[in-house]
Amino acid sequence: MAMRLLACVAALALAGCGSGSPGSESSATAPTELPELASPAAPGSAQAHLSAGKDGSVYLSWLETRSDGAHALRFAQLAAGEERWSAPVTVVENKDLMANWADFPSLLPTHTGRLVAQWLQHGGSDDEAYEARIAQSTDAGITWSASRVLHDDGVAAEHGFVSLLDAPDGKVQAVWLDGRNTVLPDTEPQTQLAFTTISPEGMPAATELIDTRTCDCCQTDAAWAADGPVVAYRDRSADEVRDISVMRRINDVWSAPVPVHADGWRIEGCPVNGPAIAARGALVAVAWFTGAQSRERVSLAFSQDGGASFGQPLPVDEGTPLGRVDLVLDAAGNAVVSWLERGEEATARVLLRRLHPDGSRSAALEVARTAAARSSGFPRMVAVDDAVMLAWTDPAEPSRVRVARARPGP
Repeated sequence: MAMRLLACVAALALAGCGSGSPGSESSATAPTELPELASPAAPGSAQAHLSAGKDGSVYLSWLETRSDGAHALRFAQLAAGEERWSAPVTVVENKDLMANWADFPSLLPTHTGRLVAQWLQHGGSDDEAYEARIAQSTDAGITWSASRVLHDDGVAAEHGFVSLLDAPDGKVQAVWLDGRNTVLPDTEPQTQLAFTTISPEGMPAATELIDTRTCDCCQTDAAWAADGPVVAYRDRSADEVRDISVMRRINDVWSAPVPVHADGWRIEGCPVNGPAIAARGALVAVAWFTGAQSRERVSLAFSQDGGASFGQPLPVDEGTPLGRVDLVLDAAGNAVVSWLERGEEATARVLLRRLHPDGSRSAALEVARTAAARSSGFPRMVAVDDAVMLAWTDPAEPSRVRVARARPGP
């Protein structure tokens, strides 16, 4: 996966993606000067992730590069109603910890009070192999358990693009892309979608392989809907159509994959551009990037039945999207989507837009300017009251994670 990213990006460049369509409403970008929150991340930080606690607090995690070449996974907390982050805390630090522009660590605060973190780490003597590792804290991040490998195959292969989900039973659920079959003999060399649960004691259960052929290096995402977890990912057909699918777990049984929309994007390599999903009860929304029919676009689709079926895609972008989407649902059941749009020369704009289930949408709100290069990573977002908080990487030398609070239009 990570080692195949260069090939995947090259395949995307050869796909012939061109200009997109601005959509059915105003395509003007609302000019704005957004006040940034002082970021707790030091110079040399990147690969940010945001999550929200049940008490309204926000957790920002990121990777920092040390002078000796090691990386540290760190986080800080912003309590509800506060404007200053807590002092940063280190979850793990070592030279085997892997930094990847598209496959970033994350931190999940659970309703039971424990914190669960996941990251990538090189394992064994194979330079192209790496593990997905987890650790947890039961004292608000002061101390952390010894890390454990999330998957149970023991194979020196690529594992990553992990999504963590807080479950009502006190367990944490995890999905990821699993590359064991790309190196095992006598198997179809396909990347698979894998699932497990993590006990309150921090122990992963046996791995379930729930889709045996997926795109190699697009992010996964997961949300809790009325009937249970719903996972969004980029699927891969036998004839190389790589559209977005969802799977639902109902009564401990996974459904067959359901396409969110039949874009028909046939591409000989992974575009490194995964979907985002959010849910409130039976309402589920998925945002994604596609380059089907040689036209790049970011779309959003709503489901009113917990992800069993989806309506027609709604246009999100301004005509020249890079993708790298994220998504939240507000209290009224509207979607707020973030994405990158190409700017002049090698720049990109970080944009937000609110979309309603009836198809109407706000003007796009520009949060920041960044680079179009991989070094700018994937902006991440979380809902905070009637606003959203967004974190992104400023790829200047040295890089730094930046944070802002924004309220897209109605």
